Amino acid sequence: MIAEPPCGQSEDTTLMIKPIKPAPLPNPDGTTSHSTKPASGQVAGYPPQAGEGTNDCCANLSFLLADENATIALAQRLAARLKPGMVIYLQGDLGAGKTTLVRGMLNALGYGGRVKSPTYTLVEPYHAAGLDLRHFDLYRLRDEEEWEAAGFRDEFNGQNIFLIEWPENAQGLLPPADMEIVFEILEHGRNVKIHANTEMGKQCLEQL
Repeated sequence: MIAEPPCGQSEDTTLMIKPIKPAPLPNPDGTTSHSTKPASGQVAGYPPQAGEGTNDCCANLSFLLADENATIALAQRLAARLKPGMVIYLQGDLGAGKTTLVRGMLNALGYGGRVKSPTYTLVEPYHAAGLDLRHFDLYRLRDEEEWEAAGFRDEFNGQNIFLIEWPENAQGLLPPADMEIVFEILEHGRNVKIHANTEMGKQCLEQL
């Protein structure tokens, strides 16, 4: 049985071959092996999040991803722990791997169609494994008026799962994130840091 770190304690793992920590983490096949900080607090007009109100209890994980296959492996593990109403911010430079992670999560849930970043439409809806997901790419979001005119606020109904790229472009418009996933481009591979802001997010990380 894997011992869970105390609340607030960081844990470093890697998906390259095996975890850095002695306690092994299972991969999907059964083997073991910048950004601007979003404003905290509830945004007016949104329903309460399932994990809201527990920001005093947080968790952090860090992964070294050697290649795209490692990103997909992480995506598969995250997909198995998604819950309705979860809001996930995806942060990092262009080409860091944000959309690859989303694609891997959707494929892991059984979605077989094409997955691309909705750069111009800003959002793409998906239904997989009985879950309703919304993939946002806010890189080209112009202002609050565009956000309100598109009716995006109505999407946050407490049931949809949100995977949001470039959330910093919609500060003050988005509800707080249950988890923030930050990609850093390295000379070889990627460093991915995951921070949980709510109890729902913390539970997800504890099960990774």
